[in-house]
Amino acid sequence: MPDARLPRSLAELRASGWKNRTVKQEVQDNFLRMLRSGEELFPGIVGYDDTVIPEINIALLAGHDMLFLGEKGQAKSRLMRLLARFLDEWLPYLDDPSIPLHEDPCRPITSAGRRLLATRSPEEVPIAWWPREERYAERLAPGTKFADLIGEIDPAKLAGGTSMGSEEAIHLGLIPRMHRGIFAMNELPELDELVQVGMFNVLEERDVQIRGYPVKFDIDVMLLFSANPSTYNRSGKVIPQLKDRIGAVIHTHYPRERELGIAVAAQEAGVDLAGDWPVVVPHFMRQLLEQITIAARTSKYIDQQSGVSARFSIANLETLVASARQRGVRLGERPAVPRISDLGHLFSSSLGKVELDLMGSHQMSERQVLDAVIAAAIATVFEEYVEAHGLDQIAKVFGEGVKVEVGDMVPSTAYEAIVADVPAIWERAFEVNAARDPAVRASCIEFVLAGLYATERISRIESHGRTVYDTGAFR
Repeated sequence: MPDARLPRSLAELRASGWKNRTVKQEVQDNFLRMLRSGEELFPGIVGYDDTVIPEINIALLAGHDMLFLGEKGQAKSRLMRLLARFLDEWLPYLDDPSIPLHEDPCRPITSAGRRLLATRSPEEVPIAWWPREERYAERLAPGTKFADLIGEIDPAKLAGGTSMGSEEAIHLGLIPRMHRGIFAMNELPELDELVQVGMFNVLEERDVQIRGYPVKFDIDVMLLFSANPSTYNRSGKVIPQLKDRIGAVIHTHYPRERELGIAVAAQEAGVDLAGDWPVVVPHFMRQLLEQITIAARTSKYIDQQSGVSARFSIANLETLVASARQRGVRLGERPAVPRISDLGHLFSSSLGKVELDLMGSHQMSERQVLDAVIAAAIATVFEEYVEAHGLDQIAKVFGEGVKVEVGDMVPSTAYEAIVADVPAIWERAFEVNAARDPAVRASCIEFVLAGLYATERISRIESHGRTVYDTGAFR
């Protein structure tokens, strides 16, 4: 609710010293104030400090409408929504049911708003306040019609005697109703060409033209768009006139460092690692999950034009934690610790988040592609640990020519028999101390075994949810 002390009439509003500004002026003023004070401008955005955010800052100061261009899962929608934080907390408007928009009390654009000011004294003109969170609206392009965004002739008003060419005959769409706010259109290339023409008119002429009846509105709205490069750059998907009038194109990207991807997944995953059944995720498992995403983004079997979203990492982390927690509950282990064998459940969270390259996959199934991606990720992360900490001393633990059985439902205590004496190098090789907690030790053991297999040093047989590693092949 707005503060009761806020002006409630036009006379009070004028006496308060309030001055009207365009949306872009308002955004610029608040942005500069926050920039000067050192406030966090885009909370929750990771990895864009030196690339995307400086470009957005400049576009805001330039007063540009913006297009966010990038593949799926690159925070385009989140960035657009965050721009609403640069609006004022409350905005005054003419409070009258005959006025279809949130009209500027000092500069109304509708005939109803102008009539209100002409027929009443300032003391009688009622003022209400529009909250910041309601001044942002967005729409997904597929299925969006001209009437949804721009407007349509209202048959009921025509039946009541209103002239078709008059302003009052129009039922206004979403963009005019966001007058003095921010409107965002997701997936712009999927918008019908006729609707794109209507958007072009708004950007260029600031008018609404419906069924050949031009009605001039000085619409004040900040327009934002998002698109995928593969469709935006395709000829004919976006009309050239509309492209030409978008002030700034902001190119987004996936995290350029693995640790940034890990931070994004940890921030966005809807998991609680505490509670009655806590879960501890070793850092090497987080590294492995993000490396799976990185491997998917470079795999020749996956359509890279479609992209591999950050939601791929997030969903996989949630699945990994859920699998470990299920084991913890069933086996009474606290804390539960994710293992390599838990990766067998990632197919459910990965399905639908990647599209196969029909030319490169050679009829491989999605499961086969995912298995190949996971194997490549394990090999990459394992070799990094080998290079940093040495292989010989770690491998000696598994050089006795025995068969080792692991699985996502094997108790952690069963791994005790695999290594009776853990060498000091083991503790140095991982961020967590593998010598203290059986569940952590089990996770480390599976990682080493999977790494030895992924680098073709031992063999492996999988059957009925269990995996048997033949360490004798390593000798």
